[in-house]
Amino acid sequence: MSTYPQAPREPPAAYHNGGSDFEKNPAYEKDESPLGSGHGGEYDVQTGETNQLHRSLKGRHMQMIAIGGAIGAGLFVGAGSALEKGGPASLVLSFIIVGFFLLLTMQALAELAVLYPVNGAFFIYICRFIETSWGFACGWDYAISWLTVLPFEITAAGLTISFWPVGANVNIGVWITVFLVALSVIQIFGVRGYGEVEFVLSLIKILACTGFIILGIIIDCGGVPTDNRGYIGGRYWHAPYSAFKNGFHGFCANFVNAAFAFGGTELVGLAAAEAANPLKAIPTATKQVFWRICFFYIINLLLIGLIVPANSDALLGATGANTKASPFVLAIEAAGIRGLPSVFNVVITISVISVANSCTFGSTRTIQALAGQGMAPKFMAYIDKHGRPLYCVILQIAFGFLAFANEATTGGGVFFNWLLALSGLAYFFIWGSICLAHIRFRAGWKAQGRTLDEIPYRAPFGVAGSVVGCIIACLCLMATFYYSLFPIGGSPNASDFFQNYLTALVIIVLYVGWKIWIRDATFFIRAKDMDLVTGLRTNLAELQEERLRLNVDRGWKSLPMRIVHGFV
Repeated sequence: MSTYPQAPREPPAAYHNGGSDFEKNPAYEKDESPLGSGHGGEYDVQTGETNQLHRSLKGRHMQMIAIGGAIGAGLFVGAGSALEKGGPASLVLSFIIVGFFLLLTMQALAELAVLYPVNGAFFIYICRFIETSWGFACGWDYAISWLTVLPFEITAAGLTISFWPVGANVNIGVWITVFLVALSVIQIFGVRGYGEVEFVLSLIKILACTGFIILGIIIDCGGVPTDNRGYIGGRYWHAPYSAFKNGFHGFCANFVNAAFAFGGTELVGLAAAEAANPLKAIPTATKQVFWRICFFYIINLLLIGLIVPANSDALLGATGANTKASPFVLAIEAAGIRGLPSVFNVVITISVISVANSCTFGSTRTIQALAGQGMAPKFMAYIDKHGRPLYCVILQIAFGFLAFANEATTGGGVFFNWLLALSGLAYFFIWGSICLAHIRFRAGWKAQGRTLDEIPYRAPFGVAGSVVGCIIACLCLMATFYYSLFPIGGSPNASDFFQNYLTALVIIVLYVGWKIWIRDATFFIRAKDMDLVTGLRTNLAELQEERLRLNVDRGWKSLPMRIVHGFV
């Protein structure tokens, strides 16, 4: 039987983190936002054994996390690998497809997070609206991916320092220690520390991306005196170059790179429980995803494909944080601009630290939520009086010490390749499951006699958008399977396949293992049996009135502006 029986229509109870059952918890807390309850002032948040996660993330934090939080080495360096494999057209198209998939996912997640601002966010939604074991598998896979990415990001931050001769002369273990200590200090300040650091670092990344767009246009138009190529235009999209290098094979190779570059955007939903006013902050932040996808990713990558040839030998090392192979750095160096490559290397270093900071937030909050549902050791649910999931933070920092594997004289690189294999496909499974959870939630909402007017914030693309999201997730998994089975320039082999597709095996093992552990033979939660009450906002009537006041005209004449307001 499902662990989420049909709940009676009564005031909702918050989660109790002491075990796996949903128990009454009278500890309601009012939001102190000056907007008042009409703007989402009253809601329930999952509590720890003795304390609650603090609601310290403001609107500016949420927007910066959405706009620039996930911009990191995946874009600044990993895009070079995608360009080398698939060419400029494949690079842009793959990022557009995955970016549209992410946009649909974030809109669905915003609807759920506003209605149910509970700790654990999408992991809880998957458990409640799809199936418990699948939620367990997705939750742990997401946590594992962040746990294993942290040592990689810390190592990457150390490698960026080797861009300068002075930094290259210092043992990388020194830089690993420095960055690990810095991340530990940030955790002392809890979610507010995470929010403030991300705000500053994201602002720097946004300025860098904006500056590169201006510079890229100038380079492509031949406006740099030191660039002997003159006017470039679309030269690298035509013979003797190729817009679709390696054909369909190269196109399929780019989806994992795109997902890795976009990964982390869903942290906006994970932060729902720690937002001061989620009804206002979460939809606003998720709408910014549209502009980040278009402006900071697509335009930048389009310019990279115009001014950097896909057959450049320097792109062969565009993995991890090898900033010397970054297409952004290569574009600046090819134009003969002195000093600026070092400046952009600083930006890449900051970006890597930012992603490492996100690792600590993503894994700790997910594991704390898993423990609260009895899906992880109970002590992991503990939250101290400062709102920090203390033991989860200690676990994440402990994983950071794996970065010192780089000190090994042999096998260090192979170790990290397999470590990263644990997070390769995670985003396709997570994002697809969020879309499916939204579809199932709407089915349950309708089956239990509720109307759409009761939902404070509705995804602009509705259920149809989530259906498209699920389809794209399946297509991306199929494309990656094809590329993993038949690697470019090689024959099928187990090592390449599992380094790309190990995540799928991990999720299957987690899913089947948890089903056996809890002796659960069900495969989905029926719409009429879904728990739509626990964690639900208590002031839906007020929110409904507020939504109606803000959306008086819902006719065809206002449709264009409503579409615009769906993104801004």
